Formats: sequence, structure tokens, C-alpha cells
Amino acid sequence: MNEAGQAPGSPQEPRGPQDARSLPSCYRHAGRETGIRCTRCERPICTECMINASVGFQCPECVRTGSGTGHAPDANRPRTIAGGSLRGDESLVTKVLIGLNAAVFVLVLVLGERFVAATELIGYAYNPRLGEVVGVADGEWYRLMTAVFLHQEVPHILFNLLSLWFLGRMVEPVLGRSRFLAVYLLSGLGGSTLAYLLAAPNQPSLGASGAIFGLMGALVVLARRMNLDMRPVAVILAVSLLLTFTRPDISWEGHIGGLVIGALVTAGLVYAPRERRVLIQAATCGAALVLLLVADLIRTAALT
Repeated sequence: MNEAGQAPGSPQEPRGPQDARSLPSCYRHAGRETGIRCTRCERPICTECMINASVGFQCPECVRTGSGTGHAPDANRPRTIAGGSLRGDESLVTKVLIGLNAAVFVLVLVLGERFVAATELIGYAYNPRLGEVVGVADGEWYRLMTAVFLHQEVPHILFNLLSLWFLGRMVEPVLGRSRFLAVYLLSGLGGSTLAYLLAAPNQPSLGASGAIFGLMGALVVLARRMNLDMRPVAVILAVSLLLTFTRPDISWEGHIGGLVIGALVTAGLVYAPRERRVLIQAATCGAALVLLLVADLIRTAALT
């Protein structure tokens, strides 16, 4: 059985000689070339066989079996194009992240300014609200991540959580839960890191925007990987970048840092060859984490 959840004896692509430039044939209709693949099992499907899904298309077998046991009674669970297992609730991590952001916002309302001052991203500065020098450079590295879940104004959190709901429901089913969570957290850290590197040390920032821009970067890579129409994705990204650089009080560093890390990590996840997929994916996430931590160390050394 292969990693895509195909059982022995299930339909296969023709193995006859093909021109290197030709497209694979639909697994149900030999001779029908197609550039479309099922987002669950990755088998090539023609326009007659493809069935609309939340992202991309699925083959009839995956639709019939849902997130169950695949194409045969003894088959493995179908997998995403990144190798993740498909599960019942394909937006579970998205919902949990929304809940965490909402819970932290409740803490902000209850605990007030001192809680924000103790958890927002700030490089190195004297904070009169706390009466002490604070910041990542002062050893408070946790701020690089706590700020990703921190919001202070209702419009800010509503916009970010709506964006997370919209993007998460498209990206999480394609990547799988653990890979989606890795992209989200690394993107958030990437946004915080670029803000820490380039913004003034006493400039505070907060919000999930860096992680959300990382999901936008992931969506761009996934649309390219699955040969989807890039125009809607390009419009979403263009409008988001326009707002980033035209609206006041926006941490463009956080947005761009999240976007770049999200796109790079997702590319490593979905373009990893199957035979070494897990190793390359782990190396991609590890390399991104090490790169960001080294950058934070360099900035800290420069400030202290």
C-alpha cells in the first residue's frame, strides 16, 4: 500500500511509455490526460471524475469513503497532499486557535493594561506601566509568541479571527492538522522576528496578523501546487498587502515576516518527495525555527 492510501489492486495510472512532457491519465479513464489530482489521495482525475471540495477537487472514491478507511476495507486512512492523515473535523485546529485567541482577549478585558504590557512584543524599552525595562532583549523571549495571540481592540480581533476562519478552512484540510499548526506557529514567530529585527526597540506590536499572513502565503503555494486558478488568491494577497502599507499603525514587518515564512515552510511540506517526505518536512520546520532563533539572538546581541 502506498502513502496516498491506495490498496493493492486499486486502479493505477498507465505504466506504458509516455513522453516526458505528457500529462498523466485519469485513473478511471485510461487515455484521458489531466493535470488535476485528488486533494486527498493525489490520483489524477479528469473533469468527468473530479468533484468540488472545500479546496481543489476529490475523486469519487474519496468522496464516497469520506475521511474513513480509504479505498478498501484494509486500506490506510487517505492522506493530504502533504502526507497528513485526514480526520473527521478538518477544521479542528482552526477552531482551537480561534478559541485561544478569544480566551486571551477575555484575559485582556479582565486584567487590563498590565497584562498587555507584560505580553506584547517589544524589543527593549522602559515601560512606565510596569515601571521597569522590558523586552525580548531583556530575556523575555516568550513575547515573540504571546504577542501572536494578543489583541486589545474588538475590531482588530474580529478581523483577524474572521480571516483565520476563512483561510484556516481552506489550508488545514489540505495540509492536515499537525502541519497546519506548524505553519501557523512558525509564521507567527516569523512575523514577530522580523518586527523585532527591523522595528524600533520601543515600538510595541501585537496580534495574529503575522500568522494569518503566513496562511496567505501557504494558500498561494497550495494553489500553485494543485494547479488551481491563481487569480482569486492573487487578489486576496494584493488587497492585504495594499492595506498593510497604506493603513496607519500597521506592523508591516510582522505581516511580511509571516507571509515569507508561511510560504517557505508550506513549500517544503508539499513539495517534499514521498520517499523522504517526513524527514524533509521535519528538516524544513526545524531549519525555519533555527533561522528565526538565530536572527533573534543576533538582534538581542545588538541591543544589549
